[in-house]
Amino acid sequence: MKIALLAPSLSAFDAVGTDVLEMAAALRAAGHDVRLYADNATGIAQAVHAPAGFDAWLGPRDAVIYHYSIGWPRIEAMLEKTRARRVLRYHNITPPEFFHGYSRDHVRTCAAGRASLPRLSTMGFDLALACSRYNLDELVAHGFPAGRGRVLAPFHQIERLLDLPGDTDLVDRYNDGRRNILMLGRVAPNKGHLAVIDAFACYRRAYDDGARLLIVGKQDRRLATYTRRLFAHVAAQGIASHVHFLDNVDDARLKSLWLGADALLMLSEHEGFCVPLVEAMAFGVPIVARATSAIPDTLGDAGLLWDDTDPRIYAASLARIFRDADLAQALRDAGRARYRQAFRRTIGVARLHDAIGALA
Repeated sequence: MKIALLAPSLSAFDAVGTDVLEMAAALRAAGHDVRLYADNATGIAQAVHAPAGFDAWLGPRDAVIYHYSIGWPRIEAMLEKTRARRVLRYHNITPPEFFHGYSRDHVRTCAAGRASLPRLSTMGFDLALACSRYNLDELVAHGFPAGRGRVLAPFHQIERLLDLPGDTDLVDRYNDGRRNILMLGRVAPNKGHLAVIDAFACYRRAYDDGARLLIVGKQDRRLATYTRRLFAHVAAQGIASHVHFLDNVDDARLKSLWLGADALLMLSEHEGFCVPLVEAMAFGVPIVARATSAIPDTLGDAGLLWDDTDPRIYAASLARIFRDADLAQALRDAGRARYRQAFRRTIGVARLHDAIGALA
């Protein structure tokens, strides 16, 4: 079968790009003829074709998989008329209100992207592959037939990260006996950085004034107002020397950060899946998280999960993990078990092949 994978832009360095590339590799390994289509590509070693050509390449027995993570009206109009079988891969789109006061560009882009949701949900796609139950429920709420939807977690490169050598300098830097609390995710308003800073400040005041918070994630120059607000909030809390912002972290440094982390604190307000949770599971790092959007679906019983905004709850949860060795080990074991049972690459590949087989 010929299969076209469509995405507005492709980057080898983000979650959507990784999902596209790993999905393409899995489909090719199963014998399918796969092509990538995007308006622009960064760091992609294989051919990426002009999107307008996908329909001419495909026949009625072939398939197109549209990775929907932002609006793409020009191609969505072509999808409505294509003769090929259609698959909607829904990554979710951040609601625009998170960006009010920070970036008009993000507000406009996210609003336009979410405006496509009702139309795509009722366009007659043969199959939806949602990254989480949360995403699938959103499609169904907008009219997508529930019987045509499946949950398929995003493909990732965690196995490669597990096998990769770490950055020894970074290991030495943070392996000094102090607690390392990690927050991982791009620096954007929906990610809950302010709540993480408040919870960490509360933890330091009440339990451990030597602890360190590592905020790891790419900073967006278009969100400079938000980034400056984070720096100012850290300074106002009097914890600037205890909070480290790490931007543009490569895989070797990321591996070292996971090896040195005592806990992951994830208080994001909106996630379509949340890959850092799965990375923490794989590395056996205990997780404390807020129960919003897709986080409960991804985390399962592999962490301490609270439906609350009170920073004291998250501070107390961290303290409990650090003083209760049995609980910490139970969370490590639960995380590793959930990773093996739900998120290993072989599981994703099998579920993808099953879905494509049913489509055919």
